[in-house]
Amino acid sequence: MTRSRPGAAEIRPAWQDAAEEVADGVYLSQGLSNSYLVVTSAGRVVINTGMGFEAGHHRRLYDAVDTSRVHAVLLTQGHVDHVGGVDHFRELAGDPTLVIAQANNPSCQADDARIHRFRVKRSMPYWANAIRQADDFIRRQPADAPVPAQSTPTPDVLFDERYEFSLGETTFECISTPGGETLDSMVIWIPDRAIAFVGNVFSALFGHFPNLVTLRADRLRFALPFVDAVQTVIDLEPEILCTGHFAPIRGRDTIRAELERVRDAVQYVHDETVAGMNAGTDVTTLMRDIHLPEHLEVGEGYGKVSWGVRSIWEAYTGWFHARATTELYPLAPTAAAPDLVALAGGPAAVVDAALARLDRDEAIEAVALLEAALTADPDHRAALEAFVAAHEVLLAQHAAEHADDFENFWLTGWLRFQIAQAVERLHRS
Repeated sequence: MTRSRPGAAEIRPAWQDAAEEVADGVYLSQGLSNSYLVVTSAGRVVINTGMGFEAGHHRRLYDAVDTSRVHAVLLTQGHVDHVGGVDHFRELAGDPTLVIAQANNPSCQADDARIHRFRVKRSMPYWANAIRQADDFIRRQPADAPVPAQSTPTPDVLFDERYEFSLGETTFECISTPGGETLDSMVIWIPDRAIAFVGNVFSALFGHFPNLVTLRADRLRFALPFVDAVQTVIDLEPEILCTGHFAPIRGRDTIRAELERVRDAVQYVHDETVAGMNAGTDVTTLMRDIHLPEHLEVGEGYGKVSWGVRSIWEAYTGWFHARATTELYPLAPTAAAPDLVALAGGPAAVVDAALARLDRDEAIEAVALLEAALTADPDHRAALEAFVAAHEVLLAQHAAEHADDFENFWLTGWLRFQIAQAVERLHRS
């Protein structure tokens, strides 16, 4: 199942020519996050709206299916790629469209707004291609269909644990799942059709180890609430699982098996990490030594088991690892690097040591040495060349390890970004 689905690099702005019917009266329009339309005899319900600039496209596809009133917009989480098109779907005249979200939605949107500039900068190594595609998408829009602005909606209905309503013959159950990608995550359940809309409660890629903290900058997620969220969906026994990205997953037995494996994988990593902490094992050793047993192996295209170990460790202990006095002071990890490089004989000597490490297939140790050398002399040509070579080795190693599986979206994005930055500095030197 995991290997048959696209990877995160294939996430792109709204692209379909027509809404895809995934069940009777249920339609999908894929984009930077999936949007869904549910048509009832008494009106329409939209589940997630994509980014603001995508909303016009989503709505055109939906209006080609049905033009009845949008009774409600349901938001599975408060991230910008879920809420951005709300204003374009919200109908204010007559019986206004209700925007329904979990109670933490306003605070999650506020978090996004508060660190918006920081997150945009941190996102560039990973989402630059999607951002370029978004620019192209905007330029291609018809002149008579202006691109909607990005919404920052205030929900009309906020709920804590559960909220239920009916429209026509269809009942919608909104269920809080705070162990999801955000604290306001919710699952929407249509019981008579056995369809669950889960957004990104399992992270962006279904069937993969969750990213308990993303490299682009998000609040830390906690392992045990994630396990509880997965169990909530298992207990619904869905026949169709509509995810935040790519096509739905079908078949009760398939869905249960996939969810149980993800649930048990995260529980295993949690338990092994806690056991190691109590045994006095340091976090880097646990990151290296904890691996999933074969029957619990899941994809690592978005999160990684080793990152999960560190996230779980720090969720319990915070940022202080009790390794060094310098952890307690405002001192950069590389602050002493120029002195150490000088003591070693200068950057050239450190580069020689790094190349020796590379020859022994110790690429990450080589990177550590080269980071020190480049702290001492940021434009040292031999150090930059070796830095590129070491990162290319790490990329090749990762590709070889995952030849039959998914490369990790975040890791490969970072390694390629580091190579590009170093190459640019080489061209300037």
